[in-house]
Amino acid sequence: MYPASELPGFRLDTPDETSDDVLTALAKLGDSVEIPKLLLKVISEYLRTYTGDDGRPLFSGGTYFGAADPDAEVTPEQQQLDVVDSFSMSITLMLSTLGFLKIFRQSVRREDIRREIRELEELANIRLSAAMVGLLRSFTVNAFDPGSVAGRALLRTVNQTGAPERRILDDLRRELRPMRAGLRDLTIGSGSEVDLDNENLLFECGWSWGIVKDAPDVDTPLHVGPQAKGVAADTPFLYFTVSALVGVQDLWSERTRVLGLLDDDQLTLSQALQRRWDITQRYWRTIAMYGRGTWPLEDIPWKTSDEKESEYYSLVVSAIVVQSLVNNRTGDVDLNRVADVLEELAIRARIIRRAVPGDPPVHLHSPGVQVNLQGSDAVGPPLVWVVSDFAVKLLIRTILAASIAQSTTTRERLLTLADSVWRHLMLRRNNEGPGRGLWDQPGNVYSDIEVRHEEPSWYFTERVAEFLVAAAQASGDSPLRSPELVDLAYQMLSEAEHLLDQELVTRPLIAGQTIQPKLRSIQAALSRARTIITSRPATANALVIDALLDLERLTTARDSASEAI
Repeated sequence: MYPASELPGFRLDTPDETSDDVLTALAKLGDSVEIPKLLLKVISEYLRTYTGDDGRPLFSGGTYFGAADPDAEVTPEQQQLDVVDSFSMSITLMLSTLGFLKIFRQSVRREDIRREIRELEELANIRLSAAMVGLLRSFTVNAFDPGSVAGRALLRTVNQTGAPERRILDDLRRELRPMRAGLRDLTIGSGSEVDLDNENLLFECGWSWGIVKDAPDVDTPLHVGPQAKGVAADTPFLYFTVSALVGVQDLWSERTRVLGLLDDDQLTLSQALQRRWDITQRYWRTIAMYGRGTWPLEDIPWKTSDEKESEYYSLVVSAIVVQSLVNNRTGDVDLNRVADVLEELAIRARIIRRAVPGDPPVHLHSPGVQVNLQGSDAVGPPLVWVVSDFAVKLLIRTILAASIAQSTTTRERLLTLADSVWRHLMLRRNNEGPGRGLWDQPGNVYSDIEVRHEEPSWYFTERVAEFLVAAAQASGDSPLRSPELVDLAYQMLSEAEHLLDQELVTRPLIAGQTIQPKLRSIQAALSRARTIITSRPATANALVIDALLDLERLTTARDSASEAI
């Protein structure tokens, strides 16, 4: 659904406009008419499967939850706990579904199918609303004393110059003042009950791994079913914060607005999430890029407020910074420093460098980084969430950064990195079995990994699809234009047009013919070059060079003929 909603060439909602290559790839699912009908059936089955008997949409982590103690077992009650990843993914999926249904309806005449579409729209809207409510109840603000463990860790992170702590503390409070003011005004969901009036306290904000403990219900007229009780710790988790930020921004995308996918009550929830999105982005960007010297982001690995450190945390903070740079279209000065970080992470994770036997960074890919789900022990043994998407997450951020580069040098640098990471990922595809061609088989690259996966990882494969969509969108942008190249193209075009004028004046005319075919072809090429010279100067240059060569051949031929006479 994601490529079909984001890329015009992959549309499935208008049977008459579905591309032939897309139909060929999906031939096993039917033709242009049968594929949308099958999607209706599959989406319907999904929505009904993940709706409880009480009408509440289910966002449980299920088997993705693991026990921190290998000898312990995850309880059935724990498997049913809601998780932020599911909230975020559901927003993207439901918006894609609603857009698909809205357009597909226009091609449908049968009343039974139109009725099915209406039922699916109702179910999709319920799940979308419930996912938004879940994210509002999973947002958290953690305030702490500068002298606490969290306070000392934060001050140590931002103080990259060894400045007096008092000065750093005063400056950091000043930098965070706008975010503090914004958080005070929150009135919906969790995170609004934290007292931030005491400016002596530091804080961090973002999303926990699930609905936070004692999170108040969200008062909304929307049908979302009973709102589940939360158990998650009232503390932001970097991984889940990034996951929430990625999904939430789809709520105000151009497609969502143009198609009018949200009603007035959903817009209220969307606006509440957007405020949290803005504040969270600004907070983590301020922390990551703090100071005039070395950025905290550049001090790899990143250390969290609970003093856990890993290259993976540097990667997720980089993801927030890249997303912020994309939204603000920041210049290449900041982007080059981020590119340094991304390249360093690719090296440290042994993605663009060869791993040696016993190399610790290999564990970033398998088994992955364990995130302790604090608060989960309220209903069973402590749980962990294992993340092993380092390579593909790095690839997505790299291609997004490349999409906003303003100079050819910066863009080429980032695209070269993206190509290297993509080659690494291509080696990690399954070579056999039902998941042939899908991901992930890290043992293909790292000899230390003996585990072989018989089934594909949809968790990993979905993120590869996310990258492919981002890469396709980036390739649709206009190529970068160098001012020097534009100026050179104009100079060369001027010379070519002058030489063409000379040819038109000196070339003898044939009766009944105003211009020879060769000169007509040269004139058309130069006219085309002038049309595209500001948007595609290199292409214009190529056309001018071909025209100049043709003109030189004509001149040479005429001179040779004159000498012969």
